Amino acid sequence: MGTRQEMKEKGQVILKKLEDNCLLENVSSEEMKMHDAVRDMALSITRMNPRYMIQAGLQLGELPENEQWSLDIEKVSLMHNSISEVSIDVLPTKCQLLTTLLLQHNPIKKIPYSFFINMPCLCVLNLSFTKIESLPNSISELKNLTTLLLRGCEELRGLPCLSMLQELKKLDLYGTEIEEVPEGMDMLIKLRYLDLQVFTLNEIPAGLLPKLVHLQHLSFAVDNEETSLKVEEMEPLKKLECLTGHFEDISEFNKFISSMQQSKKNLIKYYLQVGSCFKPAQIHPITDKTVTIGGVQSWEGELIMHPVEIQELNIVECDYLRNLVDDNSFFKNAIDLRVCRILWCEGIECLVPLSSSSCSSAHPFQSLEVLHLRDLPKLSALLMKDAGIGSATTSTSAPSATFSHLKRIEVCRCSSMKTLLPHWLLPNLQNLEEIWVAECYEIVEILGAETSEVEEKGSDALIKFHLPKLRELELWSLPNLKSICSKSGVMVCDSLQFIQVAGDCYKLKRIPPFVPLVGNGQPYAYAPPSLTIDSNTRWWESLEWDDHPNFKNILRSNPEEDKRYDPFMV
Repeated sequence: MGTRQEMKEKGQVILKKLEDNCLLENVSSEEMKMHDAVRDMALSITRMNPRYMIQAGLQLGELPENEQWSLDIEKVSLMHNSISEVSIDVLPTKCQLLTTLLLQHNPIKKIPYSFFINMPCLCVLNLSFTKIESLPNSISELKNLTTLLLRGCEELRGLPCLSMLQELKKLDLYGTEIEEVPEGMDMLIKLRYLDLQVFTLNEIPAGLLPKLVHLQHLSFAVDNEETSLKVEEMEPLKKLECLTGHFEDISEFNKFISSMQQSKKNLIKYYLQVGSCFKPAQIHPITDKTVTIGGVQSWEGELIMHPVEIQELNIVECDYLRNLVDDNSFFKNAIDLRVCRILWCEGIECLVPLSSSSCSSAHPFQSLEVLHLRDLPKLSALLMKDAGIGSATTSTSAPSATFSHLKRIEVCRCSSMKTLLPHWLLPNLQNLEEIWVAECYEIVEILGAETSEVEEKGSDALIKFHLPKLRELELWSLPNLKSICSKSGVMVCDSLQFIQVAGDCYKLKRIPPFVPLVGNGQPYAYAPPSLTIDSNTRWWESLEWDDHPNFKNILRSNPEEDKRYDPFMV
């Protein structure tokens, strides 16, 4: 196919046709399987013409005997076995028609020189996740090889010269231990797919990438500063669709994005890291279009550009940052952003200063589904008025689209925050499903109403907190938490299934009353039908029920001993 996108779409059509004809079964959005009877039929057919040898997952300790490698054999699969050695005594002699050899997931350490001599038509060779330490020089004789897969070969430290493999279109060296780019790679001018996500790689030789003009997929390790991408090396790659790699600084990143825009190229998939390299265990991209900015202490005067349709943004250890959306920020125009993580940024005070003109031209975070905030000591609110430097005066309205698609919010160790979600923000959060809060030692309430709202409605009036899709509320080690919602409030969330209270939350003395979304249910006489409360016995027994002791019987409780938890789990 002309592009990887066309290839993917064609593949989906083929899979759908196979599924419609009951030759494959759909397991999930990412997995399909073949019924045993169908597989047996396929194996039966391929024992004759075309002739395949399929002995996958049979716990073989060595290669099949010579006589099984027939002259007319075309494809061989020996994957997922226990073959540790390719013995010189058991070598295929004449496999003139062999095009595919699958040996992945075997503990093979070494392959003798003569193994590949009699495979002149071999096109696909998969040695992924083997213990291979080096490849024989005879691999250079495989002049028809189009695909060489060595992914996850953690013992592999070098390759022979590849200059003769001029038909090669796909080369995967992800997770190997090579220190240098293989010799002769600049001759592989037909390469479309190159994965060099190798932490041990010392450099990208100057002038290599411009020669590989047909590349559609290119990957380097985002945590290896030695293989940082240079714009002048990338510009000739006009067919690039998928890119993973590291840019040394904002300037180089901006130059790359500008180059992409000028040439009107759009990456369909990317994972790009800008600035310091680090390996935070909890950052795992969950979308196809991700940018991580790390350790950049100042980009004032230099507007950060962003790729088209960015879906996921991670900001790590950028201490000077005060907020995400202001007049000089590109974030306000990242309208497709679905996931945002902000970690270990000591200066950030809020996400959006609402009185800023930043909100006038776009709705920040209008597509956001996951928000993860961790170790932000000055963060006091998600949205606030920009009434002077350092002001934490909360606003009383928000652009209608902001957070309108948010499904999950995670907040950990944000020590200046006292209220997580103010009442005036709740109309924007009608799709919120999960709230997770941990180790925010100053937080007093999860859902809060301003004093002015209480006064306006009267001291006896109930303020309704509508979260119609909320399913889970998890609270971990919040020593100053006094209420889930304001004392004058009731929760309207029929979908709530799970409340978990763990660690030191002993100032939390009451479960808020609930009222149904439809009907005239009375507070303290109703609870969401599927609600379970998970806590330790000590906390449950310390709760105060005011004048509504029957409310305890209405709620479902599952008291347990205090659980241990990992605050780095997402």
